[in-house]
Amino acid sequence: MDGHKSKPKFVSLLQDFSIPLIFGVFVALICANFDNHLYHTLTHTPIHKIPAALSQGHHGDGDHDHHEESAGESESHDSGHDSAGGDDHNGGDAGEGEGEGDGHEDHAGDAGEHGDDGHHSGLDHYLTLHFLVNDIFMVIFFGIAAKEITESLLPGGALNPMRKAINPLLGTLGGVLGPVGAFFLFNAMMGRPEWSKGWGIPTATDIALAWLVARVVFGKGHPAISFLLLLAVADDGIGLGIIAFAYPDPLNPVEWGNTIWILPGMALAYILRRMKIRSWIPYILFGGLFSWYGLYSAHLHPALALVFIVPFLPGPKADLGFYREDADYDSAGHHGHSPLENFEHDLKMFVDFGLFFFSFANAGVPFSGINSLTWIVLLSLVVGKTVGITAFSWGGQLIGFPLPQGMKLKHLVGAGIVAGLGLTVALFVAGQAYTDPGAQGAAKMGALFSGFVFILAMTYGKIAKLKD
Repeated sequence: MDGHKSKPKFVSLLQDFSIPLIFGVFVALICANFDNHLYHTLTHTPIHKIPAALSQGHHGDGDHDHHEESAGESESHDSGHDSAGGDDHNGGDAGEGEGEGDGHEDHAGDAGEHGDDGHHSGLDHYLTLHFLVNDIFMVIFFGIAAKEITESLLPGGALNPMRKAINPLLGTLGGVLGPVGAFFLFNAMMGRPEWSKGWGIPTATDIALAWLVARVVFGKGHPAISFLLLLAVADDGIGLGIIAFAYPDPLNPVEWGNTIWILPGMALAYILRRMKIRSWIPYILFGGLFSWYGLYSAHLHPALALVFIVPFLPGPKADLGFYREDADYDSAGHHGHSPLENFEHDLKMFVDFGLFFFSFANAGVPFSGINSLTWIVLLSLVVGKTVGITAFSWGGQLIGFPLPQGMKLKHLVGAGIVAGLGLTVALFVAGQAYTDPGAQGAAKMGALFSGFVFILAMTYGKIAKLKD
């Protein structure tokens, strides 16, 4: 970005190709399948207790019986009760527990962290890799996604004026409704109503991987890439709402009154903006803390905290009724000094490399966890995204909202296929949708397998000659 020191080429390569994220997936799968106790010790034991836990044979923080295996460490929803480590896991009620299951699954630690102490009391509850990644690190991840949406609404952005974005937004609608419809259809065909709660898993697209694959499939600079990025950002925005409202902690009902704490965070961010504070740090640190606490104490996922704060960061030539920013431009007309842009620039490397820990903490699913739900999630992503995006965007074209210049039906179908890459957000939603470890593991495998959509996309690209 202009005005900033350039990064080493090797670092840019790692970021551009999402290598940390992909590497984390492989490391998690290897670790979980070759030494599952070790995997759960590393992800669900307080960091400072890991050495002691490893010396005791990978059985968590040493407080749990051997028969609990690692499932007992996953801060499951029932773990907020005093019976943690007691009769919740005795007797082998494998079919019922939020944590018993197969004794080897990653479990819904994401959702289960909210408001209960897990198997660890006091500060220990907040010091597991699972909590630090899903409830702290992902705040920044979704904050950057919110930055993309905010910037697209500013003058000159992809969503401004709105007519310019109608077709991609219609595609976004199809890219959400298509997978949801496909999920319910495939699930009904399997006759498994207990899996129906996972409808939100295939709704979002992995922005980073979709961008990477699109460049290969369409070629650099093709309008289909911008179309796909806009669609991915918008459906990730919808995904944020789905996580917040569709998947609260079932054993800790939402306390909507506590969300009032979000308002002081927003008010503080507004005041900072009116004061023309040029650093993004006070907005995120102080406004974000209020917002995070409001969601956490309300038993909603706190990873969404910055969605309420980032829109207040002054952007390039921003005029949203607060003040118009006097921005500095280089000779090419690029702006790289607004707080909104600096927020992304300063934290992008941290997030890109931190995705290794996200994928490691969430993708460690034994291959024995594959079942019909795996294929339901995968097919919902591939078929639902392709059909939904193609139908809605082509329908928009027919009623007078054209595709971007240079895009044809064949490119639209290709964009729909690429959008089936649901890896990152699908993994995250799977952790919220299911408390049963067997279902969660199977759903996560479907999300992981969606990474192979790039083979389908490149094959289609060659056959349809998308680069011609």
